[in-house]
Amino acid sequence: MGAEIGATTSLFPYNGRMGEYLNATKRSDIAKYAQSFSHNLRADENVEYDEVIEVNLSELEPHINGPYTPDLATPLSKFAQAVKDNNWPDELKVGLIGSCTNSSYEDMGRSASIAKEALDHGLTTKAKFTITPGSEQVRATIARDGLMGTLEAAGGVVLANACGPCIGQWDRTDVSKGEKNSIITSYNRNFTGRNDANPGTHAFVASPDIVTAMAFAGSLSFNPLTDTLKGKDGKEFKFSDPTGKDLPPRGYDPGENTYQEPPSDRNSVQVAVDPKSDRLQMLTPFKAWNGKNPTDLPVLIKAVGKCTTDHISAGGPWLKYRGHLENISQNCLIGAINAANGKANEIQNLHTGEWGAVPKVAAEYRDSGKPWVVIGDWNYGEGSSREHAALEPRFLGGAAIITRSFARIHETNCKKQGLLPLTFTNPEDYEKVQPTDFVDLVGITELAEGSKITMKLKHKDGSSEDIPLSHSFNEGQIGWFKAGSALNLMGKSHQ
Repeated sequence: MGAEIGATTSLFPYNGRMGEYLNATKRSDIAKYAQSFSHNLRADENVEYDEVIEVNLSELEPHINGPYTPDLATPLSKFAQAVKDNNWPDELKVGLIGSCTNSSYEDMGRSASIAKEALDHGLTTKAKFTITPGSEQVRATIARDGLMGTLEAAGGVVLANACGPCIGQWDRTDVSKGEKNSIITSYNRNFTGRNDANPGTHAFVASPDIVTAMAFAGSLSFNPLTDTLKGKDGKEFKFSDPTGKDLPPRGYDPGENTYQEPPSDRNSVQVAVDPKSDRLQMLTPFKAWNGKNPTDLPVLIKAVGKCTTDHISAGGPWLKYRGHLENISQNCLIGAINAANGKANEIQNLHTGEWGAVPKVAAEYRDSGKPWVVIGDWNYGEGSSREHAALEPRFLGGAAIITRSFARIHETNCKKQGLLPLTFTNPEDYEKVQPTDFVDLVGITELAEGSKITMKLKHKDGSSEDIPLSHSFNEGQIGWFKAGSALNLMGKSHQ
């Protein structure tokens, strides 16, 4: 199958399958509106290009990513050898498909076709197998159309249509913490400890097709494109190419409608939270900006290397506290690697000289009226767009997060909570910051779109140097900062 991006190719044909999908999901108005812009998605006619790239889809090979990062990719044909060479646990403990990615009706159908073929040969999954539908609509539709029944008959467990094990909402009991083991998922994140809070879990990422087939083999060395399994009758068979319909022939079943209309008079609503609860806590508005340039801010931690939202706000068992900001903040930055000692969750209080956990030291600064800053590396805050990764540093007294670069969503989340996400104008200046530094931020009083900030580094030896910083605040976001948070500003507008 060949594809060439040329003069008449439509990259996103709204009048084709995408239009049919939007109509099937009762969004025909959006389909019509989008169609009016489709001409912008076609290459210009009768023009010459500097380069023409041809992609032969039939030559593309499935890859498996991981462990511990989605950045490490291995072609399926070379994966078994990579398992052996890297001493990754070959036994597959669990296969997991679904969540917010790779969980459409077609994905579920393709996995069900694999499960049906295995069932026809008398097999059920060797590894545990979980399925997380992408929505209530998908869940209800695969239940109605028999796909769920097929997956369950093959040994699968269909979970609620929610984040589920992808962010650690998974009561896993088949391995002990620290025990080396392998799982494979069709999720889009596989950072250390993310799925089950076990740093010994080697989490790999693949398509739902590959995950499902491997769950029947129970081995990472199994290549479903070339290898065979032995059926209950003792005969070898190889999986056929999976099939699945992109749209349900009978249309979508909307499922159970759990939406509750808010009352017309919201002033009558009283929210009652038990003050003794460790799961729920009323939010207290953050303080508004004091109108001054922040000065004498200790560096809480200089994070080195990858620092994702999982490093900033760990998932797993911590998620039970997501409605209690004080409790969940005890996981703040506990996974970040401290440049001062190469360790996680061990930093120095620059006022007392004592070493302690990151949340403890941060709270000590806050309670003594000393705001602090975090120094971060490249792509700080990549991963899930979890709000707590910005809420927690703000709650613990953070004033600014200064990095080589930010993941876009996390940068915006920081702004919404009244933090200052700033970047080194010259990324190499990251190296000049010492974990024992104090900093002044000059130019906050003149914060405006495109303005520049100067960070005055005050080193332990008494010397200092000025470091130029940049920001991406727009006018509306500057309003969030001045008010103390976006929520504060919204509250004022409704008073």
